[in-house]
Amino acid sequence: QVQLVESGGGLVQPGGSLRLSCAASGSIFSIYTMGWYRQAPGKRRELVATITSGGSTNYADSVKGRFTGSRDNAKNTVTLHMNSLKPEDTAVYYCYADASELHVSRRDYWGRGTQVTVSS
Repeated sequence: QVQLVESGGGLVQPGGSLRLSCAASGSIFSIYTMGWYRQAPGKRRELVATITSGGSTNYADSVKGRFTGSRDNAKNTVTLHMNSLKPEDTAVYYCYADASELHVSRRDYWGRGTQVTVSS
């Protein structure tokens, strides 16, 4: 089983910054894409940022220019630097990995989520 454990998050004022980190562990064979999704109350889960194993990134339009994702393939970690935070960024942020285990087909894995609240 592949486990994803997030850290970071919390309460921040509008215009502030936060950093989220996620570490993957377990019987990992390969991780193809890692990244972050978020879900606000009453809304569907949406993509925030993803990074392929080759370093290609994909960002939601709403976070472009404010959020930056990075990944360490050797350590199986992914980080999201969030700047100029807005109240509408308030959500539970989930770490995501498209990965395969030893003797197990490729599939999606999710962390338990970490709360980010942007409020004055």
